[in-house]
Amino acid sequence: MNDVPNRTGDTPVVPVARARSGGVQSLERAFGLLELVAAHRGAMAISELAGASGLPPPTLHRLARTLVDLGYLRQDPSRRYALGPRLFLLTESSSTMLNSVALPHLAHLVDEIGETANLAMLDGDLVAYVAQVPGRHSMRMFTVVGRRVQPHCTAVGKALLAGSTDDEVRALLERTGLPRHTPHTISEPGEFLVQLDRVRDLGYALDEGEQEVGVRCVAVAVPGSTLRLAMSVSGPAPRMTDELLVDAVPVLQEAARSLGAELS
Repeated sequence: MNDVPNRTGDTPVVPVARARSGGVQSLERAFGLLELVAAHRGAMAISELAGASGLPPPTLHRLARTLVDLGYLRQDPSRRYALGPRLFLLTESSSTMLNSVALPHLAHLVDEIGETANLAMLDGDLVAYVAQVPGRHSMRMFTVVGRRVQPHCTAVGKALLAGSTDDEVRALLERTGLPRHTPHTISEPGEFLVQLDRVRDLGYALDEGEQEVGVRCVAVAVPGSTLRLAMSVSGPAPRMTDELLVDAVPVLQEAARSLGAELS
């Protein structure tokens, strides 16, 4: 048969000005500031924001004050800035939109392959399942929308982390550890990095009963999207044969490309 196997990084820099014809610089800076705080995943002082963005502190004070007044940032007692509650309105809407865009692509996978199709995203150090279309066969599995899992024991997690550098992956694993869920779970960082190299070479990732005994899953990253997304097909190992995977991988890759193009 064919060879089917058995970047949370540094805080990004927000440009002082983006060269866009007709753009409103203050809006670009405000959204850049929100993205910066979101990427940091915690509260940031003005000095930290200035160092990461290159913007002068007086400008940042004005932007941050406006965003606090609007509810998109909040200031804690130490005067550090974090994301504000009004963003939840946008988050709920964007989640609904992502789900509606993804469902036709997932349904196509089920039509072609027959097993459950999933969409997941990297959410901080975890993987969150954000959309799903059940397969044609009845079987209860752990992959339900809204569930968050550690990435080292899932095919979607491997597909997502394959887009990060080894140093970024090591840092994530230091924070999360590699807890063993089944006898097949990878629990050594070096072994996990070797598997990520294989994912990069092949263009897809496998979960061989590493999260749930008896369940096999194949996943690919969604290219072109500003979100870090991965699509997968999962089912019981007796049905997820090597022969099925040979047929499923190109269908899965094409569905991911189509979704990525729609989201780009």
